Parts: sequence; C-alpha cells; structure tokens
Amino acid sequence: MSDLLPSAPEHFPAETLSFALAGPAGKLECEAKPAEADVSRDVVAVICHPLSTEGGSMHNKVVTMIERALRESGADTVVFNFRSVGRSEGEFDHGNGESEDLATVVAWARKARPGAALWLAGFSFGSYVTLRNAVRLDARALLSIAPPAAGRGWDFGPIDLPRVPWLVVMGDADEIVEPQAVYDWVESIPEDQRPQLVKMDDTSHFFHRRLMDLRGAIKHAVKDWPPEPRQA
Repeated sequence: MSDLLPSAPEHFPAETLSFALAGPAGKLECEAKPAEADVSRDVVAVICHPLSTEGGSMHNKVVTMIERALRESGADTVVFNFRSVGRSEGEFDHGNGESEDLATVVAWARKARPGAALWLAGFSFGSYVTLRNAVRLDARALLSIAPPAAGRGWDFGPIDLPRVPWLVVMGDADEIVEPQAVYDWVESIPEDQRPQLVKMDDTSHFFHRRLMDLRGAIKHAVKDWPPEPRQA
C-alpha cells in the first residue's frame, strides 16, 4: 500500500480523510467523512461494498450514494476496501476474512467516535457481510441494498438476525440477484425481525438512473431511527 495514505487517526476527522488501518490480512484502505453540518446525530455508519472479485470497491456509485444519504441524515460515515481491493492488502476470502475486515473497521470507528451508535450498511455482497456480522458487532440499525439472498453462493439461512431498525431496498428488474427470491426471503423472516422492504420499479442491480430514488428511500427510512437527529 502506498505510504501516501496516513495511518488511522485517533479521533474521527472533522473533514473527509483517507487513511490506512492495520487489518487482519494487512493494511485496509479507508475513508471517513463527518455528517452534513446542518444536522447531526450520535451515529457512525460503516458501509460495505459489492463483490471484490467482480470489481466492487468503496468507490462504487451505489456505495457512494448510500454514504451521501446517510451523511445527509446526520451520520458520520466510514467506507473501506475489503482485503485485495484497491490499496487494501490480502486476498479475497469469500466473506470470512472480509467479516474480520469489517470488525476491524468497526473497532476503529468505536474508538474514534466513543458512545456513537453503530449502523451497518451494505450493497450486494457487502449486505451479506454486514448482515452476518450485525449481531456480533452490536449494530443498532441495518441497511441491506440488493442483498444476494439466493442464487449467488451466499448462504443467508444460518445468519443470526438482529432485532433493530432494518431497511432492505430491492430493484424489481435486478439482473444479478433474483428479486422474487429476496422478497420471499424477507417474508420468511419472523415478523418481529422482518425488515422494511422497499421495492423499486424498473430498477437494475446497480440502480442505473435510479440513484436519487435510492437516496430518497434511505433518507425517508432512517429519519425516525434512533438516535434522533440534533438540529444545528
């Protein structure tokens, strides 16, 4: 990894900062951004990107839009590249090592923002990693965008599901993840754990021409999630 990236700061930065965090398989490339200035809440959101082996990275446009929506909703945000992606070291590990990468980033975020509630968000493969770790990392809210609940090799069956505010957004024209499989999976979840499901008409896996609609769906869903926003 390039030495141009500074080491992880001790405190959450007051402006956008890219940095290198020591991870379980080498350095992890991370970027932290504070919430929008006009509204803030005691929340730090960690966002996970889509499949590493298919070009997924923290710079994916869906990840960027999730981050934007959450910052506009008052959350500080952290995105990072899983091992083997960008300037992150290590090799792809089918969700297992990536889970430890996430745990490392969360540990840093908690030290940098002590007392803040943890929200986890993920797109596609990233939603699998965040969901499988939500309980053990004590996430207080969850966003799953186009989760690969069937047909992509990721087993959602044995996952210990959280009992927290949870949003699932799914495009009904997704060409990679079967939409009906996701709808059926959501319906199979016990009612007291079942997420809010937003179905987006005429929407592909990567939300082409629908990114602003995704932003709106996220902002609408999280506006009443605790902790409540503090107006400036």
